Amino acid sequence: MPSLEAYSSRLDYAYAPGFFPAMECLLHRPDLTRRVLIHSKAEGTEAAERLLETAERLHVRVETADRALQRISQKENCFAAAVFSKFDEAPRADRPHVVLHNPSDCGNVGTILRTALGFGVTDIALIRPCADVFDPRTVRASMGSLFQLRVRVYDTFEAYRAECPEHALYPFMLDSSRSLPDVVGEQLPEKWALIFGNEGSGLPKEFAGVGQPVRIPSNDRVDSLNLSIAAAIGIYAFTQKAQDAR
Repeated sequence: MPSLEAYSSRLDYAYAPGFFPAMECLLHRPDLTRRVLIHSKAEGTEAAERLLETAERLHVRVETADRALQRISQKENCFAAAVFSKFDEAPRADRPHVVLHNPSDCGNVGTILRTALGFGVTDIALIRPCADVFDPRTVRASMGSLFQLRVRVYDTFEAYRAECPEHALYPFMLDSSRSLPDVVGEQLPEKWALIFGNEGSGLPKEFAGVGQPVRIPSNDRVDSLNLSIAAAIGIYAFTQKAQDAR
């Protein structure tokens, strides 16, 4: 097989670094897993044996690849990784969505993916320009949650909206907004999409005219919340309301 390159967005494959993300890749996307890499220092460990057994059961090739792992992770302590083909799946029309508009930090995007999955939201849209969802830093921050999600990246918000026109929109911003407790205190539509903006600039002001803007109430000691924290609060509030309504 050809040698593995350091990750680049131009590649048609990506890496899931770490034992847990690699296992999640194997378990949930075995058809997309090209091979599994193990560091020689990890051979014989419990984690390595579990990964090896799973790969063999799923007929996925395993290689000892110390140099490749260092090249992939740029770290000395990466002892396993899965190599997988990139994928693209449209959000389902009958499920709630999380829309990330121009997020720039891989760690934030990965954390939001993990949070969304934890609260049962499995359909994610990203709007360019944005952090690369397949960057190993994103995959690792998601702890492999990426492999249980439907994720699509759109060139514009309008392109997302054209593909998913029926969802009620809830942009999280200050302009023309209502308090999150007030919004979820009312009956929510069956189809909704929560929209979160860039870490530094938030959502453009034009989003005040899109759906129902929502703000997370807080005291005046901080000017804003971290993107991943704000997303976690919003996703939790909406999904809990949906569960209570059942």
